[in-house]
Amino acid sequence: MSDPLDLLETADRRLARGVLAHDRRSLAKAITLLESTREDHRARAAALLAALLPRAGGAFRLGVSGSPGAGKSTFIETLGLYLLGLGHRVAVLAVDPTSAISGGSILGDKTRMERLSREGGAFIRPSPSGGLLGGVAHGTREAMLVCEAAGHDVVIVETVGVGQSETAVAGMTDCFALVALPNAGDDLQAIKRGIVELVDVVAVNKCDIDPAAARVAATQIENALAMLRPHEQGWVAPVVAVSALKPQGIDEFWRQCLRFRATLEASGALAAKRRRQALDWMAAIVDHELHARFHAHPAVKREMGALREKVAEGAMTPAAAAAALLAAASD
Repeated sequence: MSDPLDLLETADRRLARGVLAHDRRSLAKAITLLESTREDHRARAAALLAALLPRAGGAFRLGVSGSPGAGKSTFIETLGLYLLGLGHRVAVLAVDPTSAISGGSILGDKTRMERLSREGGAFIRPSPSGGLLGGVAHGTREAMLVCEAAGHDVVIVETVGVGQSETAVAGMTDCFALVALPNAGDDLQAIKRGIVELVDVVAVNKCDIDPAAARVAATQIENALAMLRPHEQGWVAPVVAVSALKPQGIDEFWRQCLRFRATLEASGALAAKRRRQALDWMAAIVDHELHARFHAHPAVKREMGALREKVAEGAMTPAAAAAALLAAASD
């Protein structure tokens, strides 16, 4: 049986072999190719991903979200160092928000996780969200598979924040964790119900600062979770008090993540979840491609400016303008 890598062009075959050899530079270049919007790059990226796909899929996929200031990056770094100590290879895909004004992104997670980034068994990749809802970048799913092909058996996806729109990461990972603060009573008011319904494990961070407040927060969150219908049969999300700085509770947090995955595996729910995620991924790609092709259509680009101006001036309804653009795209 022929090796799928043999079907790649020479440069991309060399890149793929570098990824499989755990070369971080090759892994970074592969993800950059996957994130590119150039037409020729997209074709190469699709071929590269198809060649690497048989080597992917075996990692523990952990999504991490939380309110600003909850200490997600510090928590992930401490967890990553702990996992490296257990013999794991860890990849962190940290999604930074894209400015709606400048279109730029800070991409600061590699700086915030300085200790982890120096470790040979770790790989950290900050990516701009591109303004997409869901708290993840467009290429996060693809990047996750390439990291798995590179031998990283734990892949952590950190979302840009927490809220009703920051839930897409739950649809691409095995376990979805929420990092909360000791003042979680107020925190829960700010967190949309949607994300709480999807959470599998909760970590109350900074418990060393005020242990009593952390215990109260844990109780409040447990009570809130008890009022919700479990999204996975036989599982109620546990709440773990942790300190990313000390560190404390990291081992217990990881134990609960493993227990959750074992529960899913025992019932066959993990395999079903992965199949469902693959179908969701396909649908997301179709939506993205349709959007891109619509805006790239010559007739749409020709008519867009004038129609936008008419809508802005009140000379045309948004519905009529949208219908005209859709008609132009179908010609």
